[in-house]
Amino acid sequence: MSTAPYIPQIRRYQQWLGEHRGLHFADYDALWRWSVTDIEAFWQSIRDYFDLRSPTPHSAVLERNVMPGARWFPGAQANYVHQVFRHVDAAHAAGFPAVISRNEKGTHRELSWPELRRQVAAMALHLQAQGVHPGDRVAAYLPNTPETMVAFLAVVAIGGVWSICAPDMGTNAVLDRFRQIDPVVLIACDGVTYGGRDHDRLGVVAELRAALPTVRHVVLHTNLADTPAAREAALARSAPCADFELVTARADPPTLAFEPLWLPFDHPLWIVYSSGTTGLPKPIVHGHGGTVLVSMALKALHNDIGCSYDPNSWGERYHWYSSTGWVMWNAQVGGLLGGTTCVIYDGNPGGSKERPDWTVLWRFAAETGVTFFGAGAAFYANCMKAGVDIAACGDLRPVRALGSTGSPLSEDVQRWGTEQFDRIHPERGGPIWWCNISGGTDFAGAFIGGHRDLPQTPGRMQCRLMGCAVEAWDEQGRPVMDAVGELVCTQPIPSMPLYFVGDVGHKRLIGSYFDMYPPGHGRGPQGTDLGPEAGAVWRHGDWLRIHPDGSCVIYGRSDATINRHGLRMGTSELYSAVEALPEVLDSMVVDLEYLGRESWMPLFVVLRDGHALDDALTGRIQAAIRTALSPRFVPDAIYQVSEIPRTLSGKKQELPIKKLLLGQPLEKVINREAMANPACLDWYVQLAAQRTAAAG
Repeated sequence: MSTAPYIPQIRRYQQWLGEHRGLHFADYDALWRWSVTDIEAFWQSIRDYFDLRSPTPHSAVLERNVMPGARWFPGAQANYVHQVFRHVDAAHAAGFPAVISRNEKGTHRELSWPELRRQVAAMALHLQAQGVHPGDRVAAYLPNTPETMVAFLAVVAIGGVWSICAPDMGTNAVLDRFRQIDPVVLIACDGVTYGGRDHDRLGVVAELRAALPTVRHVVLHTNLADTPAAREAALARSAPCADFELVTARADPPTLAFEPLWLPFDHPLWIVYSSGTTGLPKPIVHGHGGTVLVSMALKALHNDIGCSYDPNSWGERYHWYSSTGWVMWNAQVGGLLGGTTCVIYDGNPGGSKERPDWTVLWRFAAETGVTFFGAGAAFYANCMKAGVDIAACGDLRPVRALGSTGSPLSEDVQRWGTEQFDRIHPERGGPIWWCNISGGTDFAGAFIGGHRDLPQTPGRMQCRLMGCAVEAWDEQGRPVMDAVGELVCTQPIPSMPLYFVGDVGHKRLIGSYFDMYPPGHGRGPQGTDLGPEAGAVWRHGDWLRIHPDGSCVIYGRSDATINRHGLRMGTSELYSAVEALPEVLDSMVVDLEYLGRESWMPLFVVLRDGHALDDALTGRIQAAIRTALSPRFVPDAIYQVSEIPRTLSGKKQELPIKKLLLGQPLEKVINREAMANPACLDWYVQLAAQRTAAAG
């Protein structure tokens, strides 16, 4: 059978709407407007179209239209793993694996659907035996391997709440997250291979264990150890702990009979982290039912990713490169919800520092028959800069879609990729389809994305997604078209956060997304206002432009959060690492990701008297960031300055300096009279002028 769908998934859904609901739309704009005005009918249609099941009925689709606090499908039950397990028999009978994986060392594995189910059941029963109950939190420090997928599914199958950090994150950054959630179990690895080097993580695991007093059980995945003796040594260093491999080897009758628990629709699924500019990372809780519902709509209808054993999308293989520290890992696992084979890679997509190689993922995709290839926008830009000839990487004709997210994809890079695939598959009959999406960790979904049947314009995303009442607003809270404004969402979405952990009265949740515009303003459909009791609109923190044809461009963050290759980090976390150095008195960082330009992130430091920014200190600053956060957040340039610009109340002026360095005039971005030290601006103005002149 063909690897390319004969009918785009969104077209099949529209045909279903006509046959089962009597709904017909002249164009996508009309379909989108229906989906964001009659939101209950839309989300009920998604639930019915994908046959999402519950042993009990729901009393309403949306109990009360309010933000935050919307309650979806009260009375219904759900479990993420029920939706995964329903595909086991059919997918296996069709001969398709659940997961295909590879790492830098070339270790290639395939995990069948029945084996996935058995291992999940074995781990779930082990965790139950350790006293893990519904609502208990389980922390993971694991790489992008099949074991991590198994661990996740096992935790949530029994109602546990999953939370993961990538093993390239340092102890402090991980503890800033896990200390907030009081995990009862830690599932960790002995180390990772990245950039051609093995990185032992048992020391970090020991530090995490010592600093997390609620952890009463540890499971160790020996990811680095490749011999029985090495495995025994790693397990001995982490004792007492359970051996992941031994735990998941169980195959007795209770394991084979295991069924996931049915849970309330809004039972917590996972905790993910999104950092603002101040304070600790936000521990965001999403629910089972809403996450599954939104994931199915996004992945199938807008990303056009089909079920591997459906004749229309026979043999579908879905790859989106990610680390476990990025929400795209969650999106990759979500392929299992639709019965799709997930193809994952653990390692550096650019080779090693000594031997850079941006063909790694392309060769992997060719060898595994990937049909949907996704990565961060920065990956494609690096491939272009490295002069990669994708056609020389193997047979990539099965690839029918390229996904991009994490930062804006530039027009030049998209044209480059299209030309590459024109040479690979000239008989395709048209350019490769780019599924460029933008959304976030915050609601485990996307606001802007793709549509298989709409025209493509390089450098733009094709449309606002169904069910997402997204608008661009000016400073007065008025919708604007064909102009840059704040990205807002005026109607609730089922995957919006249930709450933040430890957030008394939801103050932090409201402050993160709902405090910019007054409650009731813009909350009604099509620009009307509801009363204050309806709550406020969601402000996402991105600059958005909606073109008259419905296509969209994201112009980067409207706040000062760092966004490096799709991974967000609060500036406060970087300051904690840098200002811990005795030589550094003060610091400020800005990330100049904007309109698809190459991201440039400078760090400004004020040093103690008698110190200068020499090579040695620069190296220590870089090492501090690399150790505490991740190598991804090492700045592109470090400048010694006399002062960090601050407001009269002492706040660092990150956003005004970001705007200044992006070329906006000083008088439009900052009020000198509101500053504690306005004289220091002259240096930053000069730097901005130098950058403008260099850009030509």
